[in-house]
Order: sequence, then C-alpha cells, then structure tokens
Amino acid sequence: MSFSPELRKDSGVDDEQEHEHDERSDRAPVGVGPWPGGPEEWPDDARYDRELLEHGDGRNVVDRYRYWTIEAIVADLDERRHPFHVAIENWQHDLNIGSIVRTANAFLAETVHIVGRKRWNRRGAMVTDRYQHVLHHETVADLVAWARERDLPIIAVDNVGGSVDVTATVLPERCILLFGQEGPGLTDDALAAAQATVHIRQYGSTRSINAAAAAAIVMHEWMRRHAVQ
Repeated sequence: MSFSPELRKDSGVDDEQEHEHDERSDRAPVGVGPWPGGPEEWPDDARYDRELLEHGDGRNVVDRYRYWTIEAIVADLDERRHPFHVAIENWQHDLNIGSIVRTANAFLAETVHIVGRKRWNRRGAMVTDRYQHVLHHETVADLVAWARERDLPIIAVDNVGGSVDVTATVLPERCILLFGQEGPGLTDDALAAAQATVHIRQYGSTRSINAAAAAAIVMHEWMRRHAVQ
C-alpha cells in the first residue's frame, strides 16, 4: 500500500531521496541512544530492530515504539486504527498533501487515498507515510467504486453553496473525508460523488483557510465524536 520511488519531474528529486532528507530532518530534535548494556541486554523480541538497538533511535516516534522496526509499528497500529479514511485530490502536486498525511497518521486514520496524480509531495509528511496505509486512485470514479464496494460514504469538505457546518451535521463513524487542493478546492466530479458536503465556519475576512489546516480541523471533529477516550 505504498508507492515505489519515482522521479519528480518538477524538482528533479525522487521520492526516496526526499524521504532520506525528511528522515534526517525528522531525527534532529528527538531520539535515544543505543540500548544500555550492549547486545547482552538487548530484548529478545522480534519487534526490535537490531540496528537501532546498536546505534540508537532518532526517529520521531512515541516512546512505545522506540527501537521497533517499521513493520512492527505498522502491525501494532493496524490493530487499533480508526474507521475513517482520508482522500485528497492531487492534480497540481499540492504541498499540503504531505501535511494532511502526517495529520492522518496522528489521528490514526485507516487509509489515506491520493486521487489523481500518483506522485505527491511527501516533504510535509515527515516520513509518517511509512506508518500509514496509502492508496492511489487515478480518478474520482475509481475512488467512488472503491468506496461503494466497502459501503463507505464520502463526505466532501469545501465551503461551497449547499454545504453545511461540520459541527452541526452527522459525521458517520465509517466514512471517507474528501479534501480538495489549495485554491481550486474540490472538483465538480468530487462534489457530485459525495453523500454530503461540509464546511468549517469562519469569522474573518478570508474566504478559505489552508487545506492542511482544514483537514486537521475536520479530522479532529471526527475524533471528538467517535474516538475512544
């Protein structure tokens, strides 16, 4: 459920190089050193990464996952993911997509769906996509077909005519939250595919807020209603 590295035409940087750069950035402010006591004291547990035990773990992960392999972390997260999905239209290589993926990981979304271009800007994800299931759909119609097979309603998020305040409507526990891009918002096809369209109430002079910020607000609203405390 991940992407193979592909050359980014707009920057000349492939995804793997970008991941390595982000991981270095990710490791700077946090981390733990080698496991105290040396190999004789290493835990006898397949979840632990021997290289991290030897050299230390500088990843930005919660303490529970220190020294664990990526595969072990994903398997543990899979046992308790929340039943909402996040979908993002990607027609312009929007810089917000990485940040939305990072927020989806923080709120333990089931899966993130990229709709449109397969290549997406991973920088804002800060390597969290390694722990998050990510699926690609060529078109909105492909996403709709996938959702129908699983009986998942699509909830569009955009401040368009006919949308309702997200705080004043029903957010299904099992659903796909569909977000558009910075500027153009959701396409007509995406809006037509949704069972409901919600917006975030605003009070200032600006017509819209940043796409990544909007996604975080709506995901938190879902968490407030449905997540186990």
